[in-house]
Amino acid sequence: MRTNQAPLERFIVLFLPWGLSFLLKGDPVLSYLIAWLGSFLIFWLTLSGWVKPLPADRSIAGQLMRPIFLVQIIFAGYMACTSIFYFMDVMGYENFVKPGYILVDHEKLLLTAQCQRYYCLGHAAMVLGILVFMQYPVKKIYQVDTQKLANLLMLFAVVSFPVSILFLKVPGLSQFYNQFNSLSFIAGTLALAFAIPLKKVGNTLICLGFYCFNFYQSLLSGFKEPIIISVMVLGIFLYSSYKKAVTFTFIPLLLLLFILLPTYNRVFRQNAWSGNSNATEASQLALDATLNSDPDDDDSNWSFLVNRLSEIDMFTHFVQSTPKQVDYYGLTLLKQSGTAIIPRIFWPTKPITEEMIMERVYNAGVINRFSNVSAKPAFIVDAYLSGGALGIILCLFVYGAVAQLIALQAEKLFGGYILGTALIFSGLFQIMWRGLSFEFLINSVFWSYITMLIIHKILTATHILQKA
Repeated sequence: MRTNQAPLERFIVLFLPWGLSFLLKGDPVLSYLIAWLGSFLIFWLTLSGWVKPLPADRSIAGQLMRPIFLVQIIFAGYMACTSIFYFMDVMGYENFVKPGYILVDHEKLLLTAQCQRYYCLGHAAMVLGILVFMQYPVKKIYQVDTQKLANLLMLFAVVSFPVSILFLKVPGLSQFYNQFNSLSFIAGTLALAFAIPLKKVGNTLICLGFYCFNFYQSLLSGFKEPIIISVMVLGIFLYSSYKKAVTFTFIPLLLLLFILLPTYNRVFRQNAWSGNSNATEASQLALDATLNSDPDDDDSNWSFLVNRLSEIDMFTHFVQSTPKQVDYYGLTLLKQSGTAIIPRIFWPTKPITEEMIMERVYNAGVINRFSNVSAKPAFIVDAYLSGGALGIILCLFVYGAVAQLIALQAEKLFGGYILGTALIFSGLFQIMWRGLSFEFLINSVFWSYITMLIIHKILTATHILQKA
């Protein structure tokens, strides 16, 4: 039985937090808090099944990689919920303490509340796009032998990694490196989660070694996201088999990473990116500094929470300049995204995508044109720059709809949730967990879809996938 369609009035309820916060925009503190709490209400209304019943073909624990769960939680959680620390900073707090009387920058507070309202509006629109097209169960066209699934996942991990390295070496095709590298990581993690409960010692050891290798590479990347994602994904995959163990182990571990990683990354970058040490030495120095640092004397964590965890500060600059000094871009960003899709191997003189993106950053005065800093706008910022509030509604609705439709197609082509959503969708379309500037996102999603179709053809030609 397919997932029931929800009554129209329940969809409208998703936008009530934004509507109320907009009506109270004269009080920026109250308006911000209503919009911020509104995203938590949207999470509850959708993840409880109140707006539309959740898919009943699998248990909740067995479908966490579907868009209504993972895409919504990571994308909307990062976009709409992390700004609370920036808001506290605007209100004069530092390390959660307000040192006496502080004169609040009222204009900055108004902009912060306005951006939070846009976040809440975008969250509601994205979820609407997911829910409208969320129709399960998917009719199976192909199937795979479940007895061979654990070995197949391990094979995916082993094959995808060298393929990713190959694409990295071919000029003009390096964008496919990220796709296959991500697919390899997801396959290896999923294979490990399969091997542990099945007590397959050989598979477990191979996949554990592969997982540790990926985790080590994440430590040497200088970025927080790969480390957090590697832990989070393993926890999600293991959750259906070990609910209590995952809850009491992985959640505290993720919180610990959020506390320790700002210091680790700061020290690592200072040494590795400046050329003072190689990556291995910088990693050791960063670990020593992190484990031996005094949290009371280290302000990097608060700085991370305020300025790095959320992108609202950048958003306020764009809202301040558009449309007052810089007009809305209309369809310009979508046209540039069409240009970005063409691989450089076929168009060697193609405009550099990052330079196109940075033009709107410079135009808005976010950073100086002559600075060495890269500050690419988030997806919702590009949606706003394209057409204000209406641009946010349309673009975020399409975002949610595309994520859901691709996930459905993946399950249809690869015989269900495990290969379709957990492996292919999560591996190839991981960019949709966070979202990026239009040009990067659309280019990645387009070619990931082509890659998905090619992998499907290979699996059907080798009879790994068979007609249901």
